[in-house]
Amino acid sequence: MAGVAQLQRQLVDYTASLFHEGFLDDQFNQLQQLQDESNPDFVVEVVSLFFEDSERLLNELAKSLEQQTIDFKRIDAHVHQLKGSSSSIGAQRVQRVCIAFRNFCDEKNVEGCQKCLQQVKHEYSLVKSKLETLFKLEQQILAAGGSIPFPM
Repeated sequence: MAGVAQLQRQLVDYTASLFHEGFLDDQFNQLQQLQDESNPDFVVEVVSLFFEDSERLLNELAKSLEQQTIDFKRIDAHVHQLKGSSSSIGAQRVQRVCIAFRNFCDEKNVEGCQKCLQQVKHEYSLVKSKLETLFKLEQQILAAGGSIPFPM
């Protein structure tokens, strides 16, 4: 059981670091609290949908910014959607870059939008990697017969 306790401590410390470094905010805790025995994979499922949706939106944004005539309203709508979905899972750093991105859309600033797209892609890939690591740790704990310590 010492192995399970060590993994649980690792999970608690890792999760705390994600909050401390600003990757996640309290919305992620609220998401975790919606998970229970009747739906044990709730958080993983919601976050997986976020990953799929985000990748689609990032591809759309990249395509839209390469057009001869840039449709800033369309770009803003995609960024708004990405901001909302990142907010709903607590991906705070992605959400913050989206706010700046929307400001550049308002100004019709192509360079600013392109720079923000790169920042959003970077923050998204970081949070995706961090959450995948978090879920792997949870799986290791469950596979070892332990339980996931949830924040209160």
